[in-house]
Amino acid sequence: MSKQGIGTISVQGGYRPQNGEPREVPIVQSTTFKFDKADDMGALFDLEATGYFYTRLQNPTNDAVAAKICELEGGSAAMLTSSGQAANLFAIFNIAGCGDHVVCSTSIYGGTYNLFAVTLKRMGIDFTFVDPDASEEELSAAFRSNTKAMFGETIANPALTVLDIEKFAKVAHAHGVPLIVDNTFPTPINCRPIEWGADIVTHSTTKYMDGHGAAVGGAIIDSGNFDWDAHSEKFPGLTTPDESYHGVTYTKQFGQGGAYITKATTQLMRDLGAIQSPQNAFYLNLGLESLHVRMPRHCENGQAVAEFLEKHPKVKKVTYCGLKSDPYYELGQKYLPNGSCGGVSFELEGGKDAAKKFMESLKIAAIETHVADARSCVLNPASTTHRQMNDEELKAAGIAPGLVRFSCGLEDTRDLLDDIARALEAC
Repeated sequence: MSKQGIGTISVQGGYRPQNGEPREVPIVQSTTFKFDKADDMGALFDLEATGYFYTRLQNPTNDAVAAKICELEGGSAAMLTSSGQAANLFAIFNIAGCGDHVVCSTSIYGGTYNLFAVTLKRMGIDFTFVDPDASEEELSAAFRSNTKAMFGETIANPALTVLDIEKFAKVAHAHGVPLIVDNTFPTPINCRPIEWGADIVTHSTTKYMDGHGAAVGGAIIDSGNFDWDAHSEKFPGLTTPDESYHGVTYTKQFGQGGAYITKATTQLMRDLGAIQSPQNAFYLNLGLESLHVRMPRHCENGQAVAEFLEKHPKVKKVTYCGLKSDPYYELGQKYLPNGSCGGVSFELEGGKDAAKKFMESLKIAAIETHVADARSCVLNPASTTHRQMNDEELKAAGIAPGLVRFSCGLEDTRDLLDDIARALEAC
């Protein structure tokens, strides 16, 4: 079969039923699986056979949905996690441990920043945060002999900066480490980071992929392109025997395209247990089936709202890479030519007080700790998702105290614009 289009993969990827099998992905809502022979289960534990024995490690429903996301991103292997936070934790912790170091863009989601700067720091992993607009030389200067990865977001939440993936990949690879990219906001419909040099891709599937605020989840996709063996001294967990799992050497047994996800499953999911429930994976798949149809609508509304706000006298600044006035317009055209996302960030002339009044005056968009949903929603990041940051950290992340993050849903464009116009009048 020739390579299928992104829409066909969204609808039919991952699970292809055979004669007499269910047309929809079955929900295998079972914690465990039955065997007739002890040796059959033993072969699974030894990673000598494929199959299922306990859902904390793997489940048929989850694997089918992970396979679809893997196809969408153009990767070699993928896994689901309980949340986007868990996905980013696993993505880093799979190759970095106590005493190691990671280089990361300053422009990332506040929860991810706290995970990296506080929680993983307590676990002995040090992070250096760099300006995403820094030169190759400046980025390179942040690396150390113990650096194990580089991390960034395709479109940062909520600063909406656009990552120069090729630049970050070039620097990461020059230092023999993989580039990990969180692709939550554009989704593979609008950007496939692997095609631009990213090695590992993560998602909060809670956002656009689910699209309906129904199920929390995350995903990790391995490109299969990073040569772990070529840098074996940096990644002994993948290239030397794992004594916690019968001495298996992941790159030797599962190859360049399977080692990373297999290790994350057999080690991290086994020990930390951040599995996505099969029921949530089922909901996620329903969202994926319409992802290619929904994303253009989100972008259409986002573009219209950004253009409206840019011309309004009460708006101080608008950030949206679809605007020609935006500093990331050119990068947006390069990496996101078909649209970016439905998220628009802006500042009002009246600052934080005006932002509060604006949000409370909306009738269609609701104040929520959520984004990338079929229903429009809004929040003030500095007082919610990023409130753990100090003023200096907020500034580095591109977040002003009065910044408003408006997530455009699938409503009629005219209704959204009317709602925003009425709320602005109240400021």
